[in-house]
Amino acid sequence: MELKEFAQTVSERINAFMKNYIDNFDDAAPDLKEAMSYGLLLGGKRARPLLVYATGLALGSSFEKLDYPAAAIECIHAYSLIHDDMPEMDNDKLRRGHETVHVKFSQTIALLAGDSLQTMAFEILSDSKSGLSDKAVANLVKILSSKAGYTGMCGGQAMDLDSEGKKIPLEKLRLLHSKKTGALIRAAVLMGAVASENVTESVLLILDEYAKYTGLAFQIWDDILDVIGDTSVMGKTQGSDISLDKSTYVSLLGLDNAKKLAYECVENAVNELKKLDIDTSVLAQFARFTISRDH
Repeated sequence: MELKEFAQTVSERINAFMKNYIDNFDDAAPDLKEAMSYGLLLGGKRARPLLVYATGLALGSSFEKLDYPAAAIECIHAYSLIHDDMPEMDNDKLRRGHETVHVKFSQTIALLAGDSLQTMAFEILSDSKSGLSDKAVANLVKILSSKAGYTGMCGGQAMDLDSEGKKIPLEKLRLLHSKKTGALIRAAVLMGAVASENVTESVLLILDEYAKYTGLAFQIWDDILDVIGDTSVMGKTQGSDISLDKSTYVSLLGLDNAKKLAYECVENAVNELKKLDIDTSVLAQFARFTISRDH
């Protein structure tokens, strides 16, 4: 299947699943419920759910089982964006072409919306209706919690905040983004694999290498778009990293060398997939998409 068609299918499916989940909550805290829905459902590429589905389906799992880990990781991603946009962190006013959650609802509601989406992720993962085995659920929780927490995304965000106004070395930048952005890309691929319940350790290692290279390419291209992107297309403010005086791949390597490194990462990712005896065409297309997108 072509990536564009698969992405459309995934987006419609996961949006309906997540909307239904939130709609089933009671209305005791309507502002919080609305803010959660707004932050979760208002656009987005759904890249991480796509990777969950693409990996799991390639290994023989079903859409129905993969809905749960796909929704869980998107809840974590959405919560991180809500908190990342707040004045205490990046102080962004625009996300996906719309007001950020704290601008539209208030900082206190935004904080709670992020907290609630984080816990909703694990509520979804542990839902008995998923059809996943207890072992698979335990592995999924372990992957998502570790990749979203101190050793993953949150640790990377702390490093990112600490690097503002500083010129950090390339290796530290690579470590920062392997946590802040790369960890959830890796989590998505690994969760799709684990949800298939028939994956070997050797296949997991190959898929993880693919995810590491793809996540790095994704972040490098984000840095490139921060310089050359169009705010109206990206849905967030162009030049936001520059305004915060952050070290980026472009500021450290220059635009041309940053592009070259992104291309090399994609080729490495695709070469990892060639080691597998399954249909990884969607995963390969996604890796190439990371360096062709305009948002």
